[in-house]
Order: sequence, then C-alpha cells, then structure tokens
Amino acid sequence: MAMNTAAAYGIYSQDIALLDVVHNLNQAGFENEDICMMLSPAHPIASIIRDASLLNGGREASAVTAGMIGWLSKFGAVLIPTVGFFIRSQAFFRALMVAREAPALCGSVRTLMGLGFSEKDAERFGDQLGNLGVLMYVSCAEGAKTLWAREVLRHTGAQEAATLEEVLTAGATA
Repeated sequence: MAMNTAAAYGIYSQDIALLDVVHNLNQAGFENEDICMMLSPAHPIASIIRDASLLNGGREASAVTAGMIGWLSKFGAVLIPTVGFFIRSQAFFRALMVAREAPALCGSVRTLMGLGFSEKDAERFGDQLGNLGVLMYVSCAEGAKTLWAREVLRHTGAQEAATLEEVLTAGATA
C-alpha cells in the first residue's frame, strides 16, 4: 500500500541543518506528523542513535541522546537504514509496512516504493541517500500544497526537490 501521490521530497547533503529545514516547513504550515526523513547510516544523527545508551554513559550524553530521540519521535517517520526507525503516523506506518513477512523499514528500495516512488526512482534515490545523506518527504493532504512544500524544500537547500506527481509523470513519459 503506497502513500498517496500528494507529496513533495527533497534530497540534502548530510551537513544540512535538519532543524532549520523542519522549522521552515513548520512555518510554511506543514506539521511534523506529515514529515518523513530518511537519513544515511553515515549521518551524524545516525551515529547518535546507533550509539544510544541511556543507561550507560554520562548524564550529559544521556540527556543529548534522550533529546534527540524525543525530537525524532515527533515526526511522521524517521528511517535510518541498518540503524532503526521511528514511526508516529498511521499513514506512514501503513505505507512502510509493504511486506507482511518482512517489513520494508529502514530504507530499502521497497521503503521508497511504499512512499509512492516507482522502482526505478526508488533505486536512484536509495543510491543518492547513501551518498548524500538525507531525503525529506512531506505528505500533503491537499495536492495544491505539494508545490508549496517543494518550494520550501528548494529554499532550504535541497539538492533535488520535486513533487511525487512530477516524478511519476516524468517516469511515465520517459
């Protein structure tokens, strides 16, 4: 079951300030629950999550880890291949559970296909994610808001930004 095609995405390098991107999306009227992030396993946030140990370690390190986990838990979904995932939104949960016996969580091509990308684009974005760092996906209740989301993603430094409809239309005509 794929998400609807009313969505926009942006691909960023791993040095992007995610807090700024999210702040801009929120200021533009997009809720955290409508945002799905896929982070490269090499992303600094992935290292914090991978090394998370709330019970072992200093009080300050535990507070930073707990704060990061709390922040990530506010989004519709956050996926870090080979590390883990957070899913808050039922819509993202249903879209990302594309295989009954082997959930497509944590960044596989099937995960991207569950979000509505074609297999070809999912493979391309999966490769880019490994090299670049972050894919931000914004689900929009209204199709008209996807263009606004795309512009916000472009404005915040996305190396590539488009609506899912644009990607699917381009793939159909190619």
